[in-house]
Amino acid sequence: MEQQTFQFEERQIFAVSEIVGQVRKDLESGFRSVWVQGEISNLKSPPSGHLYFTLKDDEAQISAVCFRMRSRYLKFQPEDGLDVLARGTVTVYPPRGQLQLMVEHMEPVGRGGLQLAFEQLKARLQAEGLFSESLKKRLPLLPAKVGVVTSPTGAAIQDILRVLKRRNDRVSVLIYPTRVQGKSAAGEIAAGIDYMNTRSDLDVLIVGRGGGSLEDLWPFNEEEVARAIFRSRVPVISAVGHEIDFTIADFVADLRAPTPSAAAEIVSGQRSELLSRLEHLARRSLQAVRAQLHRHQRRFDRVQRSRGFVDVETRLQFLQQRLDENRLRLQTSIGPLVQRLGRRRESAGRELEHQIRYLLQARSTRLATCSEKLQAYSPLQVLERGYAIVTKEDGKVIRDPDTVQPEELIHVRVARGRFRARKEA
Repeated sequence: MEQQTFQFEERQIFAVSEIVGQVRKDLESGFRSVWVQGEISNLKSPPSGHLYFTLKDDEAQISAVCFRMRSRYLKFQPEDGLDVLARGTVTVYPPRGQLQLMVEHMEPVGRGGLQLAFEQLKARLQAEGLFSESLKKRLPLLPAKVGVVTSPTGAAIQDILRVLKRRNDRVSVLIYPTRVQGKSAAGEIAAGIDYMNTRSDLDVLIVGRGGGSLEDLWPFNEEEVARAIFRSRVPVISAVGHEIDFTIADFVADLRAPTPSAAAEIVSGQRSELLSRLEHLARRSLQAVRAQLHRHQRRFDRVQRSRGFVDVETRLQFLQQRLDENRLRLQTSIGPLVQRLGRRRESAGRELEHQIRYLLQARSTRLATCSEKLQAYSPLQVLERGYAIVTKEDGKVIRDPDTVQPEELIHVRVARGRFRARKEA
């Protein structure tokens, strides 16, 4: 019987890690920097800042990871259910032997990532109250020093300086130079706003730049700039782009200016508006004073022509006439007496002196009495004692209360002024 000899082929044995490593190598070389479209699901964002999620379509799914150094530059916030285009490398995660896409870049499908990021951040900050009108600060009427955070070489700063020089060259300007576009611009702008708030000599702050594309204006849509504006102690005017451009900074700022030039107009216009308002108030005050004086003059003339003052003036004239008559009578009486006493001067000098003194004292007393009567009849003296002259609207003096109707307006003249009153029913 013929003996047969079997030879077994030598077996090649691989370790699991070797198989996974080889597959990973082949995948990474064959699927490097590929674009994958799918819907995000099972999104997880741990404190590390990495993003873990699944990309799926109707028939399959693949695990994906976007590490922090990449995710921080995404222009939108990934969320479950969002259809995206992801660019990355297909690999294998060795601990689980799981197929995985390492994402380097991602953008939404159907709408731009910047627009989506804008809408997401706007909604979140609005929910936090950063856009609240009640928290916005009022601009000063007469700013002495204005801070500007912008590019020192851009057209915006030139526009601002030109308008301020033309409208109000007394305003001082402090410029904090920053980039206004690019990856580092947002951090520089936020740092500029924070620095300006360390100073005590600034009255208002302008933050902005000229117009541009959404990408160019994007630093003013960054969260760190929005929060720097919100915590600013100094009132902030946002002046970004042109009239049609709106940024997150516009919604957070205390006031939005459509252009940098408009921001300068607003700042410088406060002084001219105040001066115009003061001139208007001065003219109104002068007109009011003149009208009041005219009304008082008419009332004074009316009262002066009233019978009450005419009667008092007539009685004063009578008293003055009596005073003159008494003085003349006194002089007439004393003259002959002095002549008679002169002939008897040698014999009765002392008696004459005594009689003269007595007569002069009597006449002086009478004169003083007349003067007191004259003062007593003066309407002003009567008013000083608490009396008043009451007249109707037509200037007639009221002597009988029954001549005044209930609720009728009357005029009362007292020692130191006049006022109006009404008779109670």
